[in-house]
Amino acid sequence: MAVAQNFQTQAPFAVLLDSDTGAVLYEKAADELMVPASMAKLATVLVAFQDINAGRLSPDSEIGISENAWRKGGAPSGGSAMFAIINSRIKLSDILQGIIVQSGNDAAIALAEAIAGDETTFARIMTERVRGLG
Repeated sequence: MAVAQNFQTQAPFAVLLDSDTGAVLYEKAADELMVPASMAKLATVLVAFQDINAGRLSPDSEIGISENAWRKGGAPSGGSAMFAIINSRIKLSDILQGIIVQSGNDAAIALAEAIAGDETTFARIMTERVRGLG
């Protein structure tokens, strides 16, 4: 069994996997409950990449920034945002960068709306896809 030699992290939770074998190389509090925070954004990105792979989306697809995405996740929210302009249309590749690099709530909400119509429906789709990972 492979082991992460001398690996340490200050993160309260961590799992390090061998990408070739799936073997767990390191874990820290891996089975404890935690607030998902940006894990939901990563799951949102996963759904987007799966949809790109399936041909339902393209990196050049335009994603609309609704008033809802702007108010709940954009500049007025005071949270992490990519600062997308209300009613603008942004290429999916830029939306993904806004989620991954800037942890943009506005980008994540806009993407959820583009894929599923609303956040609640998207949450169901996202949960289903993540459960499918195992």
